[in-house]
Amino acid sequence: MAALGHDMGIKLTGNQNRPTGAGYDSQKSNHPARRSVNNTLALIENIKALEVLDSRGNPTVEVDILLSDGAIGSALIPSGASTGANEALELRDGDDRYLGRGVLKAIANVHDKIAPEILGREASNQEEIDNVMTQMDGTDLLKNLGANAVLGVSLAVARAAAQSAGQPLYQYLDQGKPLTLPVPMLNIINGGRHAHNSTDFQEFMVIPAGFDTFRRALQAGVEIYHALKDIIDGKGLSTNVGDEGGFAPTLEANRDAVELALEAIESAGYKPGVEVFLGMDVAASEFSPDKGSYVLKRPAMSLTSGGLLDVYDTWLNEYPMISIEDGLGEDDWESWAVMTERFGSRVQLVADDVYTTNPKLIEKGIQDKSSNAVLVKLNQIGTVTKTLEAIRMTQDAGWGVVISHRSGETEDSSIADLAVGTSAGQIKAGAPARGERTAKYNRLLRLEDELGDNALYAGLSVFEKYQK
Repeated sequence: MAALGHDMGIKLTGNQNRPTGAGYDSQKSNHPARRSVNNTLALIENIKALEVLDSRGNPTVEVDILLSDGAIGSALIPSGASTGANEALELRDGDDRYLGRGVLKAIANVHDKIAPEILGREASNQEEIDNVMTQMDGTDLLKNLGANAVLGVSLAVARAAAQSAGQPLYQYLDQGKPLTLPVPMLNIINGGRHAHNSTDFQEFMVIPAGFDTFRRALQAGVEIYHALKDIIDGKGLSTNVGDEGGFAPTLEANRDAVELALEAIESAGYKPGVEVFLGMDVAASEFSPDKGSYVLKRPAMSLTSGGLLDVYDTWLNEYPMISIEDGLGEDDWESWAVMTERFGSRVQLVADDVYTTNPKLIEKGIQDKSSNAVLVKLNQIGTVTKTLEAIRMTQDAGWGVVISHRSGETEDSSIADLAVGTSAGQIKAGAPARGERTAKYNRLLRLEDELGDNALYAGLSVFEKYQK
């Protein structure tokens, strides 16, 4: 984490017990004050933002928060490659530094705009602090302050408040449900925007749901990953990896990736459709030049929405496929309901680009029955508060929740705690390789150990509603 020395460039001034600023009401708070371990109210005392690097070597934002009781919270913000049109804005500098990808504008917004408004506030008032920042920005997509700046502060505040309360982050985020360890959806073959010249579809995943513990499920995923490498190498194909750590061989057909994954499961000694299942993130928007039109290269063909659904129908009949993410484009809204009507009782249909973790869009999807699961990414919506709202809304609808990383990741493991604390049941963190991915899996291993006998692996219970 960034150094928190005696001079962070920002000093708390004025009456610490009576903060001021946009959106603050000294007579009202959305959450009861949560006292720190020494029974005092922990106030935000210092904020420091720093430009660091993500897993693709691009600049990103790190934020450190220091509280009046000495508690510290740090957050690093990831970045996506395949992004939805309604995602909150990731503010970049657009100058000569780092090919225009610098984040000094976002850093300045943390120091010059956000900090003066939240210094002195109680760190436990997460919703109040998040609302202050979104009101300051004044746009739905955080175009002024930048989602990377806002989320950096939001997540660092949550981490600091958790430390102040003497709680791990997952416990601090606990929403009152029985805590579960999520089923890992391991991306073992990368394609699309994550690995060019591999496959049209973006991710092919193995889902080890048929085990009793997270540790055993992860072991299966790791063994399958290594078996896959041997298989790919034996076929004379490249074992280079894509952005998320999955292998990226050049294949003649998208179906070949499914066959490779299935072969790897069996080669590692596991039972497809019993212990380990298949999933994919199609990222259909990436090969949809027009609404309802889909152009594939492997093999070359142009399909309508119905034609693409026919491909899925065939695969669902042939393979133990249990989850399909972004099976249609984000602008093909009407066809999403058709897909859900057709396949919703057979397979989890995860929506990412069409919802972008936005509660308003998720609400519309629930009303229209457009999917039966939602992908949740903190940086798509920009605050911890809105993310938790999106999760609650999705769970209340009886839909699946998948907590997700981004292709441009960091060593920050907050999504592991988020998945456990909200009992989401599923997590996407990439392949079991590369430090920014394994950081999440290692955190989950530690949480399972910490919970001991109370560690419940979500397993097949997540998918029991889908009748194959």
